Amino acid sequence: MAEGERQSPPDSLEDTPPATQNFIIPKKEIHTVPDMGKWKRSQAIEKLVTLLNTLDRWIDETPPVDQPSRFGNKAYRTWYAKLDQEAENLVATVVPTHLAAAVPEVSVYLKESVGNSTRIDYGTGHEAAFAAFLCCLCKIGVLRVDDQIAIVFKVFSRYLEVMRKLQKTYRMEPAGSQGVWGLDDFQFLPFIWGSSQLIDHPHLEPRHFVDEKAVNENHEDYMFLECILFITEMKTGPFAEHSNQLWNISAVPSWSKVNQGLIRMYKAECLEKFPVIQHFKFGSLLPIHPVASC
Repeated sequence: MAEGERQSPPDSLEDTPPATQNFIIPKKEIHTVPDMGKWKRSQAIEKLVTLLNTLDRWIDETPPVDQPSRFGNKAYRTWYAKLDQEAENLVATVVPTHLAAAVPEVSVYLKESVGNSTRIDYGTGHEAAFAAFLCCLCKIGVLRVDDQIAIVFKVFSRYLEVMRKLQKTYRMEPAGSQGVWGLDDFQFLPFIWGSSQLIDHPHLEPRHFVDEKAVNENHEDYMFLECILFITEMKTGPFAEHSNQLWNISAVPSWSKVNQGLIRMYKAECLEKFPVIQHFKFGSLLPIHPVASC
């Protein structure tokens, strides 16, 4: 973000934390299935950063190692250890010095957003952590609500590129039961945002995303189609077989209906699923406390 944008006054008091904000290291709060009620009522949401280029460069500097197992290359742990060590320094480059106290809290979400170094897997819980990272930057005023288009289609798109490179380079496993929580084994949010981008498009309809020609000609401009291209590059065989859920979605008549359905699906299959949310961490910026009723 440009320096001038960060210095602009917030639109409301909700954009920045009070001067007396006590930042805390986020921790897990969902320990049992009944704890899911806390998550559903909590204040958590979403929203930066060219430090992603640094993460990308570190992948180039940490090539896969020779090992018997085809999946879960152990070089990923070396890459992750560097992020674990440098995360606060990276976040400090985008947070103004007067908000330096927020850096340890915000950096936790960055570290949580790139996969699990023990299992060498990645899933929608990690994706949600990056959305939480962006949201924290919004809440402390580094990003602004009116940056939302760039947040999704510039910052989050770059994040996706880095995650796909991680997944391919280190042959990461889908988190959960073979990617059950993601539409393409790993991701969900880009399908929501990507479908919203296509609402009222004059030519492209949902049926076109299973058309190879339409995807090849338009993927650079549309997040949803870029997701579809990645799937076809990673999987072989008929699309209807390896991505049956998406194949069914292609029969929906309009992008607005696709978008509405995906939002409902994300809420039910990701945000309200204990195996996903048990790993989410809560702090002062994204607290577990219920939203106060009006």
